[in-house]
Amino acid sequence: MRNGLSAVSESTGSRRAGTEHTRSAGAGGARPTVLVLDAPPPAPPPRLGALTGRARVLHADADTLAEQLPAADVLLVWDFLSDAVRRAWPGDGPRPRWVHTASAGVDRLLCPELVASDTVVTNARGVFDQPVAEYVAALVLAMAKDLPRTLALQDERRWLHRESRRVAGTRACVVGSGPIGRATVRTLKALGVTTALVGRRSRTGVYGPADLDRLLARADWVVCAAPLTDDTRGMFDERRFGVMQPSARFVNVGRGALVVEADLVAALSKRWIAGAALDVFAHEPLAPDSPLWTAPGLLVSPHMSGDTVGWRDELGAQFVTLYGQWEAGRPLVNVVDKKRGYVPGH
Repeated sequence: MRNGLSAVSESTGSRRAGTEHTRSAGAGGARPTVLVLDAPPPAPPPRLGALTGRARVLHADADTLAEQLPAADVLLVWDFLSDAVRRAWPGDGPRPRWVHTASAGVDRLLCPELVASDTVVTNARGVFDQPVAEYVAALVLAMAKDLPRTLALQDERRWLHRESRRVAGTRACVVGSGPIGRATVRTLKALGVTTALVGRRSRTGVYGPADLDRLLARADWVVCAAPLTDDTRGMFDERRFGVMQPSARFVNVGRGALVVEADLVAALSKRWIAGAALDVFAHEPLAPDSPLWTAPGLLVSPHMSGDTVGWRDELGAQFVTLYGQWEAGRPLVNVVDKKRGYVPGH
């Protein structure tokens, strides 16, 4: 789905959010104002030198965002783990006409007022697809080959021979048919894994929700890469873990709230499933006293599956490219359907 931005009208000095933009959109033909919601240190700010002379770039944090937001033409949500935009969004008042988040998920961003507005929202779709898919493959291999225990035994200087599992010929159910889910399918297929992809609706090459339980019951690997929406929140719960094979392993690289974490801990403790790996959590960072740290057979990683060397530079370059489209009045890519909560597939 590709939407453009429409011309913006000025009345009594107040801007209204629109769906298109021209170079003269700023007040009196001034350069558009790009407001960046910075991530807290030590994360560096985005490299936006390419916008020199093309935009006035300002910076805000969670405390100053509400004050500066009404004067911005564009908002770049660099701190994509923050809920500040939802708290600061001005509703019917002056507001940015375009919001871009440097993340695939938009659940931390959307609020009823933003959804109801004509402000366009885009995301970082495309940057994280293959890195996350590679991370999933690494987790599958690590669990199949019992690498966590090998490392633990090495620390103990213990020589304990075991048998590991062959990956080729196993079955995977990948939930979430967006770019990350599709990249995961391609990568797992390269390892010889038979894969089934499940999306919001059934179509060629993609199973629908009605097929999910049947596919879970046959899968050796269940990979969650779905967006967080009202329909998917808590979708992996006691019942779904009960449907899986005792030998199955579960991986979540989507959003933390897709999983009822207490139910996962119980399923692992009761050995309903053989293991799991989580890279995302309902509350981040994960609290030191969380039972997830000690759940049997669970691998915990700190939301890093898509963060490869140079990822922030890629995110900055992507925004600069999108700004060029917006600046020229051309249709934007990665436009989020705000009611659905993700970028619809083509």
